Amino acid sequence: MPTPSLLIVPARFKTGKLYSQIPTSGAGDFTVTRNTEARRFDSAGLIASVASGIPRLDYYTSGGVTGCPALLVEPAATNFIFPSNLSGSWSFGSTVSATTSVAAPDGTNTLAFNSNSSGNTEFTISRVNDALASGAVATFSCFAKIKDANVPVLQIVLGTSLQWSPNAIFANFNLASGTISAGTYTSARIENYGNGWYRCSVTATSTVGTGTNRSFVLQLQTSPTATREAKATITTGTGMYLWGAQLETGSVATSHIPTTTGQGSRSADAILVSGAVSGSIGQTEGTLYVELDTRNLFETTGVFNIRSATNNYVMIYMSNVARRFSGLINAAGTSVTVGQTANGLSAGIYKMALAYKSNDCAFYVNGTLIGNTGQATMPTGMTEVNLGQDATSPTNRIFNDRIRAVALYNTRLLNAELATLTTP
Repeated sequence: MPTPSLLIVPARFKTGKLYSQIPTSGAGDFTVTRNTEARRFDSAGLIASVASGIPRLDYYTSGGVTGCPALLVEPAATNFIFPSNLSGSWSFGSTVSATTSVAAPDGTNTLAFNSNSSGNTEFTISRVNDALASGAVATFSCFAKIKDANVPVLQIVLGTSLQWSPNAIFANFNLASGTISAGTYTSARIENYGNGWYRCSVTATSTVGTGTNRSFVLQLQTSPTATREAKATITTGTGMYLWGAQLETGSVATSHIPTTTGQGSRSADAILVSGAVSGSIGQTEGTLYVELDTRNLFETTGVFNIRSATNNYVMIYMSNVARRFSGLINAAGTSVTVGQTANGLSAGIYKMALAYKSNDCAFYVNGTLIGNTGQATMPTGMTEVNLGQDATSPTNRIFNDRIRAVALYNTRLLNAELATLTTP
């Protein structure tokens, strides 16, 4: 297998810089721009803050277990709900009280929400918000952990039939099994963050305009129910741990953005290298390789590309239309799709390679040839490499997931080499 001309396995960094393993001259070191702090899952298994401009090495693996770090790249986001620890201006049902208790996913003390009475009683924690525009796709999420084995179900309810589409949305999150049981949602997710904590989220479309209150209600249940239920049969002192409420536009819950007395925001991650790196880019032939750890296959984004200032590019791309990856080449304004994966990809690890050469291009994913083309014209003058951005609009369609490794080769690898390189 030839040696790559550029290689990054995320490991070494400083403020504003992600270092490449190849080349060692510094010509392949990526500039990292993000003018706010942001959070990642650190090597100790906690959600931790990093300062502005610091690349986020995220150690999350399935089940909330720490593993090898990957580069977390995300678009800008705002958390419209405050405070995120569910205190202060949140409203509690008449039989609910809150006490400081166990460590939250970020290591700070979180709140335990407890019942003050027994029997078939109301157990609700709620908040209203008026910041979303009509037609906005938004995701509400929070972290939850079982406090009492007989109250394992968190029911999230989004407003009334007049506030969201689809109408009267709710979902039951079973924290004992880590599953979603029953509901009227179109899109909902539960993610294991370890130590008993799960992040539960529901996505919907607002049907009312800015300035109109829409409610977010958390209800505790002893078992999943097929209806929205404000009451549950519980005993005094039982309850659940809750933390990290977040309301944001978009179809996935991004990394946690804490809030206190007002909204909180995170800037996008911009990660690129240009100029001297052109010596690592094959101008007439070459190969792009990327390894992803994906959980958020819901947005249309660029993944990895090389490009010129005049919009010639070679790019690996993700489409939310059918949840699939594509290999694209644009030369002299003519774009060609080398190959596309099948629709409906699931979350997981993907290894992809896009090889280009006049009359001989191929796209491999996880050891399988996805497509090839005899495209004759190759892009020219490519001087920039982007991670997690769209080649046609680098500041838009930003990737929203984890990149484990990227590499460039300044030759078109053989098909057998492409298959070997991308085999899981």
